[in-house]
Amino acid sequence: MTTAKPAEQPGQVARFASPGDVVDRLRDADYLADPTIGLTVFIADRLEKPVLVEGPAGVGKTELARSVAAVTGARLIRLQCYEGLDESKALYEWNYKKQLLRIQVDERRETWSELEEDIFSEAFLLARPLLAAIRADEPVVLLIDEVDRVEVEAEALMLEVLSDFQITIPELGTMAASRRPMVFLTSNDTRDLSEALRRRCLYLRIEYPTIERERDILLARVPGLAADLADHVARIVASIRRLDLKKPPSISEAIDWARTLVLLGAGSISKAETPETLHVLLKYEADIEKARVELSGGAPAAAPRFVDDFRRPGSGE
Repeated sequence: MTTAKPAEQPGQVARFASPGDVVDRLRDADYLADPTIGLTVFIADRLEKPVLVEGPAGVGKTELARSVAAVTGARLIRLQCYEGLDESKALYEWNYKKQLLRIQVDERRETWSELEEDIFSEAFLLARPLLAAIRADEPVVLLIDEVDRVEVEAEALMLEVLSDFQITIPELGTMAASRRPMVFLTSNDTRDLSEALRRRCLYLRIEYPTIERERDILLARVPGLAADLADHVARIVASIRRLDLKKPPSISEAIDWARTLVLLGAGSISKAETPETLHVLLKYEADIEKARVELSGGAPAAAPRFVDDFRRPGSGE
């Protein structure tokens, strides 16, 4: 069966030729994408749809947007979400100090209507991330990071951008994107997002990688890392993530740990040596203690599981 080539929209410039092209080019940026990621990014590019990327903290959601920007030569514009985010930080605000100075130095005594038209003009407009992405002439990747941290009401600020790629400013009218940005929204699952926001996006779920994929990530991101050590690190990290931790180790923390081991000249790592550098991998004392118990075999039920994970397939060890 022959698969038809997706049609491009008028005026659209395709960033990727195929899902496989996405995977290959992201690999060049040391981002190892699986086929689902490649397909989702490709469809988002062709349909000009935002992508909602959900998953645990530290699995590479933000890095995906950064990598797409890098491989496409696009400018990355990031909106970091937080509780209390409003339109003055997300969309735009007026330069009130400059407006006040304009009023004070007015020597012609213009009527208020004339003065109002002047001070509510482009010269006094401060574009925040969403408006900056809409107005950009160059290719843009818009990253709306940790959207689950804003209140439900604040999501309404983004809906016009996500559905129509435009922003309405009462004093100036509607500003529409002449070149639509590629949009990624990330969520750490701290709350349910509204149906209105989900409806406007493609959905992508990223979980912690398999041992094999994390090993490959470590080899790609850590210069000088031996394959055996990368395999050991990936297996230990996977075992630790199964514990009841306050904060499981992220991929970036696994990379930092591997870099630490390379810096210390370790060619391999044993369970006995692991606790010495656990503070690089884990960030809470209670988590470090749980990992120490797990790795030392102090917990009878947990120790055999780690031994099974640490043993390489077919080694017989």
